[in-house]
Amino acid sequence: QVQLVESGGGLVQAGESLRLSCATATSIFSITSMAWYRQAPGKERELVATLTSGGRTNYAASVKGRFTVSRDLRQNTMYLQMNSLKPEDTGVYYCNAQFRDTLSWGQGTQVTVSQ
Repeated sequence: QVQLVESGGGLVQAGESLRLSCATATSIFSITSMAWYRQAPGKERELVATLTSGGRTNYAASVKGRFTVSRDLRQNTMYLQMNSLKPEDTGVYYCNAQFRDTLSWGQGTQVTVSQ
């Protein structure tokens, strides 16, 4: 199992930016894919962005053009740069990692966007 630790959440105003981090002790080279999800109060967890081992990215329509997922291979860390934040981006953000036949999740980091 891969241990994941998210950080970088906080309270911001609409239009501002945040960068989330997802750090792992496992070499990202060996991880098949990683992803960011979020869960708003009273709603199901939804996919935000994915990043494959080959570096391909994919985004939910609601964040495309505003969010960017990236990674630092030396730091074994995945990032989510979130720009032009909206109140509807509020939620707990989780990262996950598919390593061999196991999907692991982090503990989540809270993002709150006020009007």
